[in-house]
Amino acid sequence: MARQQKEYVLEAATVDNYVDGIEELTLRTNAGPMIARLHPAEAGAAAVVWVGGAGGGLDGPAWGMYPRLAGQLSSQGIASLRLHYRQPNYLEDCVVDVLLSVQYLVEQRGYGAIALVGHSFGGAVVISAGALSPAVAAVVAMSSQTYGTDLAAHVSPKPLLLVHGTADEILPHICSESIYQRARQPKELLLYAGCRHGLDECRDQVDADVVRWLTNQLSDSTKS
Repeated sequence: MARQQKEYVLEAATVDNYVDGIEELTLRTNAGPMIARLHPAEAGAAAVVWVGGAGGGLDGPAWGMYPRLAGQLSSQGIASLRLHYRQPNYLEDCVVDVLLSVQYLVEQRGYGAIALVGHSFGGAVVISAGALSPAVAAVVAMSSQTYGTDLAAHVSPKPLLLVHGTADEILPHICSESIYQRARQPKELLLYAGCRHGLDECRDQVDADVVRWLTNQLSDSTKS
């Protein structure tokens, strides 16, 4: 007898605290709770979901890129949800977490176009989720692994940005080059000379490039 696939459901969301304009959220599912931080914007605005690597977390690479860039995008009227996986390093579960967070942003918060950003292991997570969710408008994978990126070609026609340092000591930049080759247009690959896995050495340039790209793509999605 075939094993029945479990249906994952977002059951409730609670705001546990509100600090400096940021909502400390718990997204409750039938598979367990997810911790998140929401930088809100007006209903109908675009939004970005940010996820970490194999260890999860809320801050991302490059000395806290996620809260830093969420603050910059907030000033432009773009919301951000920083998400911590229920079970870090379990690819399928983490993809489900991202899909449920997108559902929350669209159905319960009323946001429009959604972009996904992930680092390392999270690059594979957002590529998979971006290919599967019709609500996703753009995907950014930074220092990504190749395992779990079989759906890279199916992200299209949504734009895909790949970011990688040429001195990555964990996942060589050939990983993003491989994903780029398998992906379809529209796609873009940015390589940073001398930058390692955590993107610390090129933090300012990566910040500027990612914010620019997200702003352009989400603006285009809103217009269309």
